[in-house]
Amino acid sequence: MSKETPGFEEKPDVPADGTPEETEAAASADKAEGAAPAGDATDVALLAQLDQARTALDERTADLQRLQAEYQNYRRRVERDRVTVKEIAVASLLSELLPVLDDIGRARDHGELVGGFKSVAESTETVVAKMGLQQFGKEGEPFDPTIHEALMHSYAPDVTETTCVAILQPGYRIGERTIRPARVAVAEPQPGAAPAKAEESVDADKSDKSEKDSE
Repeated sequence: MSKETPGFEEKPDVPADGTPEETEAAASADKAEGAAPAGDATDVALLAQLDQARTALDERTADLQRLQAEYQNYRRRVERDRVTVKEIAVASLLSELLPVLDDIGRARDHGELVGGFKSVAESTETVVAKMGLQQFGKEGEPFDPTIHEALMHSYAPDVTETTCVAILQPGYRIGERTIRPARVAVAEPQPGAAPAKAEESVDADKSDKSEKDSE
């Protein structure tokens, strides 16, 4: 019967050419090499997901920008339509008041705008002016068919172009919108007036030349 040697412990086998520490390091390296491909695959998957997220973000951003632009265009259209509707409504209302303004103007021309009627008339003119109504049409201004309506026509030797010589009824506008043209009497240059002036100039030149020759 054998006896165990006191203090002797069995140790695991180790390679003849390395220490236990070297063996453990080699095993760890083998494990790391085996795990490396799995880590690379995970990184690739994460990058692919990141690219997808970025693409989705770009698409949503483009959609948001497009919706914002459409909304801004919608607001501008609504505001423009609102202003147009308001102008049309105001023009319609003021058009109904034009005969009253014509009566006020005739009363003023005849000196009948006195007393309480004068106060009411002036208040009415002030109100319509605040609403943007502007009167136009003056004697002596060139005739413009876009804002004038010729009711009478004549010839005059003292005009060089078609001219408004009398305002029969003033015109009115709101901003750039004409709600009634000015009704006027116009005069054109006298036929043959220009040639006559040319003949007078020629005669004057001949007279001057004759005077110089006589001297």
